[in-house]
Order: sequence, then C-alpha cells, then structure tokens
Amino acid sequence: MTRDPEGAPSLRGGWAEDLARRFLQQQGLTPLKQNYRCRLGEIDLIMRHQATIVFVEVRYRSRADFGGGIESVDKRKRRKLIAAAQYFLGSHSGASSAPCRFDVVAVSGFGSSPSLSWIPNAFEAFW
Repeated sequence: MTRDPEGAPSLRGGWAEDLARRFLQQQGLTPLKQNYRCRLGEIDLIMRHQATIVFVEVRYRSRADFGGGIESVDKRKRRKLIAAAQYFLGSHSGASSAPCRFDVVAVSGFGSSPSLSWIPNAFEAFW
C-alpha cells in the first residue's frame, strides 16, 4: 500500500522517487543508482533499459497551481542534468560508450492512487 508523503519536501521527493523507481522496474528498467550526486548536479534515478543508460528526473507536485512536474524541467534544469550525466558517464568505465537518454517521471497526488506520467526520451542532449 502506498502511503501519503508526509513531512518535509525531501520526504515527499523521496516517496515520489521510490514510486517512480518501482514503476520503471515494472516497465523493464533496472536501477543502477538513486540520488546520484556529483559536483555538477544530481540525478534522481539512473537506470538501464536493455543496453541504454537512462537518466531519470522525477518531479512531484501535490497540486498543479504552478504548473505540472513535466513543465518544471526547464532549460536550466536540463543543462544541469546533462552536465551530471556527462560526469557520470566519464567516471564509470564502460558507461561512456553506452547509448543514453533522459526520461522524466511526473508524480501527482498522493495516497492510494497517485498519478504517474512517464515521458521516455523527454529531451535530447547533444554532446
């Protein structure tokens, strides 16, 4: 049973990331890292889908007053995600030659019936 995210925003974010990770695993992705941090930024989830490394940004919104989670992945956020992904690829042997993509999972609501929207290959990175 899924519990309501309670407490500080970081707890709600962790709840949404766990929910997204479980959902993506059901879709056939394998988790590699969660909450990857480096000097260039952070990535919520790093997963593998067949031969592809998938960098996942998870966005939680309890309400859509200020826009949904997907819209909040703006140009600045995309640049930070790309920089952190490049750092990850460069620091993990074998990863730099793997194909990769950037997905976004937007989580809204809470309780026993949260809503998830998964956007595979949500944006392109040109290195």
